[in-house]
Amino acid sequence: MLSTTVVYLVTFCAPRPPLLPVLKSSWKFPFVATVIFGIVAQIYYATKSQLERSNRELQQTVDMEIAQRELQAQELERAREIQQALLPEQIPQIPGFDIAGAWEPARVVGGDYFDVIKLSPGKLGICIADVVGKSVSAALLMANVQATVRAFASESASPSWLCERVNAVLCNNIASGKFVTLFYGVLDAERHILEYTNAGHLRPIVLNDSRAAQQLENGGALLGVFPEWKYEDSVAQLAPGDRLLLFTDGITEAAKPDGEEFGEQRLIDTATILAQRSSAELKDKLLSQVKNFCDSQLADDATLIVVTVGDFEGFVGNLPTQQTLVVT
Repeated sequence: MLSTTVVYLVTFCAPRPPLLPVLKSSWKFPFVATVIFGIVAQIYYATKSQLERSNRELQQTVDMEIAQRELQAQELERAREIQQALLPEQIPQIPGFDIAGAWEPARVVGGDYFDVIKLSPGKLGICIADVVGKSVSAALLMANVQATVRAFASESASPSWLCERVNAVLCNNIASGKFVTLFYGVLDAERHILEYTNAGHLRPIVLNDSRAAQQLENGGALLGVFPEWKYEDSVAQLAPGDRLLLFTDGITEAAKPDGEEFGEQRLIDTATILAQRSSAELKDKLLSQVKNFCDSQLADDATLIVVTVGDFEGFVGNLPTQQTLVVT
């Protein structure tokens, strides 16, 4: 009202209405404007404060999630190191055979497993297995399988007996809906044979010198489902120049974006073309072909063992005593 009076007096020279009516009506607009401005300002500062508080809470949530993810990544990396340590660091060899293996999980850790166990100077136990599922749960089950196989493997243990023992252990401890496929064989340098049992695993392939391919046909139930299953032993006679390929479905089921799979025939064709390579070279080339085929987008863990049969007369003594495992 005071400001209105001052403006009225300053403009005294101009024609103007009487002072009293002006004072009675002119105060309303500044008052209303002041009230509205106060309300708007209060809403603004309240909204700003709420937004700032929400932003702080959101940032704290993001920081916590980042920290949890970093912790999970560290734990997974430690799990990978532990799982890798369960694989044979050095692959043992016996006279007349050259063995190489590779393991690559589709994720940081996986459910594939392979092992080469020195049973005696002339015998090796060879095992390859695939646990249903991926990541940590599969890796834990894989570690259980590895420990059980190692516990029962011996020079006197037949492959069928070992599979029955492992199956009994898994049936008593495995979670519902879980199972394991496993192939276990004993390479005998003296008799030039592979005695084996297959518990639901993909059939290994033998390539001979004439480049013909043969699958090892013995089959039995997968592990962890049928506690009373009786497994059987089979024997494969091996000759100089033969190649034995053991693999998991991460190799054959590696697929292009359009769904085309690498497949067993492409595996056989590639191995046939590379027939003159050593076991280590063949293993590296096969794994490289598989990864190139699927643009390194493996849908499942990929594991491969290559066994080359040499000249039993001249090959003895030329083999290294051990071969280093390659883990990619």
